[in-house]
Amino acid sequence: MDIFAFPPVTALLDLAYRALLALSSVLEPFTGASAAAAAVILTTLIVRALLIPAGVSQAKAEQTRARLAPRLRLIQQRYRTDPERMQRETMQVYRDEHASPLAGCLPLLVQAPIVGILYAVFLHPVLAGRDNALLSETLAGVPLGSSLAGIVSAGALDPASIAVFGTVLLMIIAAGEVTRRAFRPVVTSDVTPSFALHALGFLSFASAVVAVFVPLAAGLYLAVTVVWTLVQRLVLRRRYPLGSRSS
Repeated sequence: MDIFAFPPVTALLDLAYRALLALSSVLEPFTGASAAAAAVILTTLIVRALLIPAGVSQAKAEQTRARLAPRLRLIQQRYRTDPERMQRETMQVYRDEHASPLAGCLPLLVQAPIVGILYAVFLHPVLAGRDNALLSETLAGVPLGSSLAGIVSAGALDPASIAVFGTVLLMIIAAGEVTRRAFRPVVTSDVTPSFALHALGFLSFASAVVAVFVPLAAGLYLAVTVVWTLVQRLVLRRRYPLGSRSS
């Protein structure tokens, strides 16, 4: 079942696509042949800016989890043989703090459709039964609809492709490494499996792997998104440091 074939979703895809083409036309006098790529980057920045409130909610939720972590670990140690009592005591802690263990999930659910629609426009060669003209545009001579894996498999790798895709991958990998070093998951249990910590490092670089196989337009979206997310998290971590209450 293709969710993008449903009429409401198709209509949203078409709307986003038309908006991107219109923005590309506006930018063309300033950016020339790279207008479509500039439109991809600018649109991604605008969407991420609109989603800042969701990021703030997630930062607050992470701060709350860090503040409650010692109490939750104590509960887990005390009632490890009584899961039902452990659950009751855990929920009571959250009620006393007027918090929810699911805090931070709602912002993710809110932004998922928005991000999904935008990403789909950069990913699909055909939208609403028409060729995606956006992907036929270029950045430094490299088509936005081409992928690094496709170019390599076709034996068409050239200096322009190396420079463009190399820059995209370098941005994603650098942001992933800084993210891995700067952020750690909040551990609320002494028995938290060690693979959870290793998973963070893997997820930080997953976007780089994806960027190798998706069209360049989607790769640009991923690069801008991971860099924006890193900067936003660094700023919000200073505003909502772990282990202290917000002012």
